[in-house]
Order: sequence, then C-alpha cells, then structure tokens
Amino acid sequence: MTDCLFCKIAKKEIPSGVVYEDDKVFAFNDIAPQAPTHILVIPKEHAANLSEIKDYSALADIFRVVNKLAVDRGIDKTGFRTVINTGRAAGMAVHHLHIHLLGGRDFSWPPG
Repeated sequence: MTDCLFCKIAKKEIPSGVVYEDDKVFAFNDIAPQAPTHILVIPKEHAANLSEIKDYSALADIFRVVNKLAVDRGIDKTGFRTVINTGRAAGMAVHHLHIHLLGGRDFSWPPG
C-alpha cells in the first residue's frame, strides 16, 4: 500500500525510533508514548488490521519480537501489556496491523 504511514516507516522513507528490524518485522517507538516502554511492532507486509491478515505466521513473527523486546527492556519480569486495535471504534488510527507493547508502569483494568 503506497499511502500507508507504517509501510513508509518500515521502508525507512519516514524516520522513526527504530528498535528492531528483520526481514518480516519492524518495531519502533510510539511518537506519543503511554508508558515508559511503548513500542509498535508491525509486519513489513501490509495488512490493514487483524481481521484482514491472511498469513497467520506473521502473528508468530510479531509476537516473537514482542517477547524479545520485553526481555530486552526488562519488562518481561515486571509485566507488560500488548494491545491490538482493529477498526476506528477500537481506537485504530493507522490502518496497518500493529501491536502496542507497553510496560514500565502499572496498568488498570478495564483499559478504556
């Protein structure tokens, strides 16, 4: 998708705070962090949201990176939250599948 903000970030056409990259997954710091650790983890191949994903192995790739980053940041022991929004009513602002990795503070429930 040519107009997708996250596709452009993954292609490094737009600068970001890159924290991880491999051939399938890209991760970068959120520009409006909601916690001390707030990283967005995306598949490089465009899928608008969770409902539109065709290759479920991409989810395994993404969650592998989420776990690696949680360990790297030391939030695997204290606790972290992952969030996947699907659609505007859920709060999705950029329509490219992404997982928010949040940690470094206590969270309450319900989340929103």
